Amino acid sequence: MLARRMKRLGTETAFEVLARAKALEAEGRDIVHLEIGEPDFDTPRNIIDKAIEALRSGYTHYGPSAGLPEVRKVIAEHIARDRGIDVGPQNVVVVPGAKPIIYFPLTALVDPGDEVIYPNPGFPIYESVIEFLEGKPVPLKLDEEKDFSFDIDDLRALANERTKLLIINSPQNPTGGTLSSADLDSIAELANKFDFWVLSDEIYSKILYEGKHDSISTRPGMLERTIILDGHSKTYAMTGWRLGYGIMPEPLAAAVAKLQTNCTSCTAAFTQIAGAEALTGPQDEVEAMVAEFKIRRDLLVDGLNGIEGITCKRPRGAFYVFPNITGLGLNSKEVETRLLNDFGVAALAGTSFGAYGEGYLRFSYANSQENIRMALERFDAFAASVRDGL
Repeated sequence: MLARRMKRLGTETAFEVLARAKALEAEGRDIVHLEIGEPDFDTPRNIIDKAIEALRSGYTHYGPSAGLPEVRKVIAEHIARDRGIDVGPQNVVVVPGAKPIIYFPLTALVDPGDEVIYPNPGFPIYESVIEFLEGKPVPLKLDEEKDFSFDIDDLRALANERTKLLIINSPQNPTGGTLSSADLDSIAELANKFDFWVLSDEIYSKILYEGKHDSISTRPGMLERTIILDGHSKTYAMTGWRLGYGIMPEPLAAAVAKLQTNCTSCTAAFTQIAGAEALTGPQDEVEAMVAEFKIRRDLLVDGLNGIEGITCKRPRGAFYVFPNITGLGLNSKEVETRLLNDFGVAALAGTSFGAYGEGYLRFSYANSQENIRMALERFDAFAASVRDGL
């Protein structure tokens, strides 16, 4: 019999849909994969070469739980330069993938009953971890009319003395929306007023199509109450390398490192060396990837808006679109299921990202232009079949 706490633990639906799609492929079906949030580009060669060199140079042993000192230094210098904030190696914890920078800091900070505000629709692991820790999840609705930002008055209505932490994500999964500088100013005002932490998920900060990334950590009084979540999976197409990091005040960094000691011991040494190369080496392949994502974004958004019953905002970042499908007259899960089973397109129901995702789908455009065109043709045929009552 499993412990009762396991009933409070959620999941990430993308992997479940991927498994169903792979099962259909095993039966001979042709499936277009727009469900998984993973760049379809290879890790840049200089990063791979550095990892091989590190393996041959003896980076095959345990390292400090917080990360190799030389790598923490590189990350701190990168973040200080990129965000314009005063941080050092003592503020850095290197972890296997970015998800530990959700789990570990929340474990260190949230007591049962503490309120945690999080974006909805949003990355499902936020709510899952809050529930698992017996915190009180407080969803903050993202509004399509505001390009999937939120109404600051809604946040003001939710924030209070019981708020322990607010999670923000910009650019955002699943909508591709971003928070404005004015949004960040308002968040900082509330965080300082009510003395709560902010977990700023900035994993897509380099996949931005207009403007420059802005971090909540730059606001007065916020550096000492902000946890920046970042990593290499998305920007450098390193999903399988499992390499992420958090930037946070030194006392919290020590607590997070202690949790890592208890859970994973440390992050693989050779991947850390490769990660340092990613941050300090050439960025031309990243720039080319983002340019290609922008072309795919426009192809997909324009195609979706050409389908009767579908409307789609043009996201400013990440590699997702979140079209409104209410014109089809079906709920999100029905569309996800029929689109995969009958038309061979794998996508995610908006409700995979929270209750406020009803009426939407998430498509990842981390796939080729050819496959995106094929998916659009199949989705158009599906929409036509719905209109015809089939």
